[in-house]
Amino acid sequence: MKTNPDYFPMTALATRFVEQLAQCRRLGLKVHEASEHHVLLELPYNEELIGYPDTGVLHGGVITTLMDTGSGCAVVCAIKEKFGTLEISPTLDLRVDYMKPAQPHKPIFGMAECYRLSSSVAFTRAIAYQDSVDDPIAHAVGSFMRISPEMIGDSFRKALMGEEAQYD
Repeated sequence: MKTNPDYFPMTALATRFVEQLAQCRRLGLKVHEASEHHVLLELPYNEELIGYPDTGVLHGGVITTLMDTGSGCAVVCAIKEKFGTLEISPTLDLRVDYMKPAQPHKPIFGMAECYRLSSSVAFTRAIAYQDSVDDPIAHAVGSFMRISPEMIGDSFRKALMGEEAQYD
């Protein structure tokens, strides 16, 4: 899937955010598109992530990581668009409801949105799916703590803004 960067100006920011997280690099998470309203990530199928060897189904924790990352990324994009700043927003709470197992040998997509920003908490919802967003594998709702822009480290801020590559 090719993305038009003019239509989704936050895609580059979201990509840099995901690339800064070691677990996301290890899982091979890819950002397809991002805006102030949503983020779409892909988790490629990887046999090393199988949770159920008899079936080839990926471990549920991997799907939780996809949803948590997508939600956190959506918060970063929403704050950047609304306030013009970068904030670190750690997960306060994430509830994931699993609807069905993912099909083996197929990627999983995570669509997340930050639907409300208060002065101290951001609220998100997300869906993990394979063939259609209307046939979800899992749903998630989350809350993320908003931390002052001054609390973000210089190297992380520069990495997110594309000024230098810095991995943790």
